[in-house]
Amino acid sequence: MTDQTEAVAKLEELKLHNGEQKPANGDVEDDSGDEDDGAPAGDAAAAKKKKKKKKPKKKKAGAASAQTSPPRIPLDQLYPNKDFPVGEECDYRDENLKRKTDEEKRHLDRMNNDFLTDYRKGSEIHRQVRQWAKKTIKPGMTLTEITEGIEDSVRALTGHDGLTEGDSLLGGMGFPCGVSLNNCAAHYTPNAGNKMVLKYEDVMKVDFGVHVNGRIVDSAFTMTFDPVYDPLLAAVKDATNTGIKEAGIDVRMCDIGAAIQEVMESYEVEIGGTIYPVKAIRNLNGHNINPFQIHGGKSVPIVKGTDQTKMEEGETFAIETFGSTGKGYVHDDMEVSHYAKIVDAPNVALRLTSASRLLKVINKNFGTLPFCRRYLDRLGQDKYLLGLNNLVSSGLVEAYPPLVDIKGSYTAQFEHTILLRPTCKEVVSRGDDY
Repeated sequence: MTDQTEAVAKLEELKLHNGEQKPANGDVEDDSGDEDDGAPAGDAAAAKKKKKKKKPKKKKAGAASAQTSPPRIPLDQLYPNKDFPVGEECDYRDENLKRKTDEEKRHLDRMNNDFLTDYRKGSEIHRQVRQWAKKTIKPGMTLTEITEGIEDSVRALTGHDGLTEGDSLLGGMGFPCGVSLNNCAAHYTPNAGNKMVLKYEDVMKVDFGVHVNGRIVDSAFTMTFDPVYDPLLAAVKDATNTGIKEAGIDVRMCDIGAAIQEVMESYEVEIGGTIYPVKAIRNLNGHNINPFQIHGGKSVPIVKGTDQTKMEEGETFAIETFGSTGKGYVHDDMEVSHYAKIVDAPNVALRLTSASRLLKVINKNFGTLPFCRRYLDRLGQDKYLLGLNNLVSSGLVEAYPPLVDIKGSYTAQFEHTILLRPTCKEVVSRGDDY
């Protein structure tokens, strides 16, 4: 019976202890009515003293109010009602201006609610991540640190880390984070083992995409630390904004390209005592974007041309321009990192087992979304390069090698995603920064 008596005593002690604890909501229970009339005055005074030590009521858990650094709070927690910020809305011009008040077009616009919600969510993720990146990126950081910091933040904010099969298809990276330096204009991201370090004198193009349910927001900016490059960046930013201004329903591609080139090439930049005219890189273009497809088939030139193709209602475009102090023409160079499965790829019998196995991984995790070799690494794939090259040579996967101008030149890029809505044009990725 000794053990039982001891257990009861402990239980009573525990009850007594719990009774002295304040409720979770901070209120103190009033037990004075249960006290004996003959209780010592000291006990009453002690009880009164306890009441004075009320803790403030704890706030109920609710929506987060601010993003962390680095960004890790899923955007749905910051916007529980899914009222994501609207991009810059621009009226169409000329005969299309009437679309703004046309009841039929307004009805069509309202029917696109889910479409717009996905794009606006992806755009707000892009804005929050790039604003953090701009504050954080400094000379001395490795390119791997920079890209992984951006990509991990995008995945956290979409709520999809991409480590389980099919998760990356729901949301996450819509285009691998490119960090192309100096004369390299596009499509450079570090592969495993890359030790390259960002330097003060570098001109770095930061280009990444965010997707939500396959709706890709593609936007890019250029970072420099030496103000000598400011005129180059100003030229390209002005050219991109010109392209956005000119774009619209029924507008011809050739007219957009001519306007971009005229603005871009009105600038010059002095570097090391030499004055360089800023040239539009004539073999790089903007493009339309389809669900799960970064390059939809239409190109938006950045130089004067003869393309009579028109933009159409309901289309999504990435308006991007590139300026260079070099020849204004890029070619393939360096090790490939960017890939994407071709949308209308043929049905090919693959002889390599490694290629067949890798194709299944790509289909289940990326579909036709662009990916890079680091994404395969984080899924635990190894010794896949032979199979990957076989998929490229078989016409199933497209390789996107880095694109460079002449050595010693400098290139810059700015890019936004625009939606050609029935009533207006929405620059969905627009922010306070660019």
